[in-house]
Amino acid sequence: MLKDHRLFFRQFRENFHTTGSIAPSSRWLSQALARYVSGQSPGRRILEVGPGTGAVTRWIVPALGPTDRLDIVEMNGEFVAHLRQRIDSEAIFAAAADRIQIFHQGVEELARGAGYDAIVSGLPLNNFSAALVEKLLGVLQGLLAPGGTLSFFEYVAVRSAKQIVSRGNDRRRLREISGHLGRLLSAHEFHRECVLRNLPPAWVHHVRLSSPDVGE
Repeated sequence: MLKDHRLFFRQFRENFHTTGSIAPSSRWLSQALARYVSGQSPGRRILEVGPGTGAVTRWIVPALGPTDRLDIVEMNGEFVAHLRQRIDSEAIFAAAADRIQIFHQGVEELARGAGYDAIVSGLPLNNFSAALVEKLLGVLQGLLAPGGTLSFFEYVAVRSAKQIVSRGNDRRRLREISGHLGRLLSAHEFHRECVLRNLPPAWVHHVRLSSPDVGE
């Protein structure tokens, strides 16, 4: 765990815009994000986007059924190497190693219509441009199977606080991101959780995207 925190903090310093936090998600935040991974139907396809050191992956893997598969998309090469090491060396990961595939790339490079039953995203959306956030929401929608669930988080009140202190283009960027996320959540969110046992506290949003027009 200490190794994970050191790696995460180093990547935060070097790649703030794509890492977005100084530490991995807590156990409680990770469990909330993985809440809708398991299901009744066999052969479910699960996608995790932006896993970092695998804090959430650690809770996704035990929720997999015997015929379920997990695809992981991560752009950071240091995190990819760390995840592969965990799959090779840790019993929880190794038990499902033949059903886990890691893609060292951006999520937008995956084939649209892949039909994932659940997507768990750790992407720091508030760090991105509004245009990229809009694009990513459309990409994630296109990757979901009908009735599939998307789970993601954002830190409590962080975007609102940044909007108050920001000026000019950055304030406009945050306002536009709020608009994109607000439209998504008002139309498709079916469950929301507040996780206080995380640094900082976080909202976990669970949505089911059923229409083809979100983010497009």
